[in-house]
Amino acid sequence: MSLQSVQADLALRAPDLVVMVTEASTATVQTAAVVHDCEPGQIAKTLCIRVNGEVLLLVTRGDARLDNQKSKAAFGGRPRMLGAEEVEQLTSHKVGGVCPFGLPGPLPIFMDSSLRVYDEVIPAGGDTHASVRLTVDHLAALCGNKWVDACQPPALAEAD
Repeated sequence: MSLQSVQADLALRAPDLVVMVTEASTATVQTAAVVHDCEPGQIAKTLCIRVNGEVLLLVTRGDARLDNQKSKAAFGGRPRMLGAEEVEQLTSHKVGGVCPFGLPGPLPIFMDSSLRVYDEVIPAGGDTHASVRLTVDHLAALCGNKWVDACQPPALAEAD
């Protein structure tokens, strides 16, 4: 049902976008980058985290990692990743297909500033074989245009 909820959501809010369903899995950043012939960073991964009891979604570039200090500064507390079962319950999407579209209820959605280096990104589409290609600006508009600096891009992450 998750793929259908994403398709229905985008049909209403962004009818110009197409949910691409592929034979090959796009469940990980690496497999999605191969399927879509793009850099791993262009895969926009959606993290489901809890901070101070509040659940939120953070959309970041695929090759970035959540940074505890930056996250504390951005959200006012230490982030905790949710387990797969809770993620599916809250988003209706299984891990590997989690995206900020087609959610069963409202959740705060934030965009990580690390995405700004790309013009176009590819988030999941509610299924481990579904994705959506769109501009960063279009994604941000669909997600409410709330930007934070909570992740470490790969060049900086490797230097740690």
